[in-house]
Amino acid sequence: MDKIPILKMSDFLLVTIQVDLYDQLAENLESDLINMVKKYNSHGVLIDISAVSIIDSFMGRILGNIAMMSKILDAETVVVGMQPAVAITLIELGLPLKGVHSALNVEKGMALLRSKIHNIEQDTLTDDSSTE
Repeated sequence: MDKIPILKMSDFLLVTIQVDLYDQLAENLESDLINMVKKYNSHGVLIDISAVSIIDSFMGRILGNIAMMSKILDAETVVVGMQPAVAITLIELGLPLKGVHSALNVEKGMALLRSKIHNIEQDTLTDDSSTE
């Protein structure tokens, strides 16, 4: 069975989707990714979809689910490399991908994840110091 590789990079997980996802592969990715977020206590998930040329409502829902489940496990999700046709399709399907942040490329996506995690850590420190 095919698997999408998930790489651990410091506090982040990096997923590069290089093939068109069929339903079972997408569901396996969702499950594997969420399990790895929990296992490594990851604070960020970066999904590179630059090789994805077509997306359907099911895949859009999978991306949204990954973001929501990651958020529950205290991890931010950023999708990078979205082709214009994919963005148009998501909007036409009415899938705004709530909870999914986006960036132009992997470098900008990593910077976005770092800034979001830094802001969350600052908010946590502020909240902790105000309760003392």
